[in-house]
Amino acid sequence: MDGVLTINQVSRRSGVAASALRYYEERGLIRSERAGSGHRRFPRAVLRRIAFIVFAQRLGMSLEEVKAELDTLPTDHIPTGEDWSRLSGGWTRRIDERIAELERLKSGLAGCIGCGCLSLSSCGFVNPADRAARLGPGPRVWVGDKAAERKPRG
Repeated sequence: MDGVLTINQVSRRSGVAASALRYYEERGLIRSERAGSGHRRFPRAVLRRIAFIVFAQRLGMSLEEVKAELDTLPTDHIPTGEDWSRLSGGWTRRIDERIAELERLKSGLAGCIGCGCLSLSSCGFVNPADRAARLGPGPRVWVGDKAAERKPRG
């Protein structure tokens, strides 16, 4: 079993707790082989998969989404740089959406919360005639519900 790492080595190298690594394995995100003693042995390539998992989670992806992405990688060879590039290629849109969402939240902090009234039902500036209430529960304006942001006619 040359070129393999123990769970403790993988944990130290990746910065991910051994308990999380066992959980990732249980969920099918990573794989190990068992030594004669029954201990897990991971191929070195698992470090790239773990880095991908950590990065994807920081982008806000669920483990189910991460698994779906990882399942597109080839199983007949260790994924190449090209394989990883293809996998992460569509992330620019997702990152841009996340940035836009954070900008809306930042604007809400400076605008709505900063004004002090904290009353969406009576705010004539952000929510005249309480139009956001007709769109459903929750902070419709802050989450970017375009219908809540439309100016009333008249």
